Amino acid sequence: MNRIFNSLLFWLVFTSLLAYAWPVQQMQFDPFTPPASIKGPLIWALVAFAMFFLGTLVRQDELRPLFKHPWWVVLGVLTQVLVMPAAAWGVTQLIPLDRDIANGVILVGCVPGAMASNVLTSTARGSVAYSVSLTSVATLLSPLTVPLVLWVVASAATEKSLLESSIRLSVLVVLPTVLGFRACRTWNRFQNWAEVWGPRIASFTLLWIIVIVVAGDRENLMHVGLVLVLALLVINVIGYLAGWFVGGVAKLPEACRRALTLEVGMQNAGLGTALAVTLYGEDSLATIPTAAYTFGCMLTGTILAVGWQRGGECVEGTAREGTAD
Repeated sequence: MNRIFNSLLFWLVFTSLLAYAWPVQQMQFDPFTPPASIKGPLIWALVAFAMFFLGTLVRQDELRPLFKHPWWVVLGVLTQVLVMPAAAWGVTQLIPLDRDIANGVILVGCVPGAMASNVLTSTARGSVAYSVSLTSVATLLSPLTVPLVLWVVASAATEKSLLESSIRLSVLVVLPTVLGFRACRTWNRFQNWAEVWGPRIASFTLLWIIVIVVAGDRENLMHVGLVLVLALLVINVIGYLAGWFVGGVAKLPEACRRALTLEVGMQNAGLGTALAVTLYGEDSLATIPTAAYTFGCMLTGTILAVGWQRGGECVEGTAREGTAD
């Protein structure tokens, strides 16, 4: 899994730079940009595809923290749902941003945690079981939490668009995740295949979404500048600090504290991009922050995880158990 993630990080940078610098006028064609009529549906289809394979990666025994220490999971999900949207909203109030860019920044804070946090938790010698539980619960609750939080912090989103987002999240995020989970419980041969190829397919589907956004916003990306980078970095760091602080106050085991830190700070940018298209239109600048956050949280998350890995052993280790009695 870690090698897959490292490969994804490389290909994310490489393909995004290639999509950004592709000489459209000289080549007379653009392999990275789909026709405008199918761009939105294609992004949502890719999200559903990725979520199906994310569901195949959830092992039944990894959900044990839900029953063994349910309040730990509730605490983690609440930390993410409350802290990240508040941080994103606060940043848009303090840092001058274009309205569409600000909407995208708020979306970054409202979506659930990223699958990459589960991989990096393993690298950090944290509790993978706890990390998977947090991601799974936050994803399953997203049709309720994401529209609700957006309604509170983003007045630009209408009730109609939020209802549409809730329905889309239910059908194209929750349903594929549950189907992927059940498919592995039903067919052993498929489970064996998914254990090998599931992480690759889910990761590189996310890569495809980001590349589409980068290619579609080439001209706008040139004008992003350091202000947006600073805004996203502040949100990212606040997420990490909040996860670490709450884990400490709640006296979680060290392995769970590391998992919570990475889970809160890393967001599902592919889902954020799809929501930006639904809420603000395919040509909106709101897709830029969600794509840019992918680079940032993967980079900072990797640095943090490797630092923990090199810092020595964790009390609860890298075990999938990762939870103390």
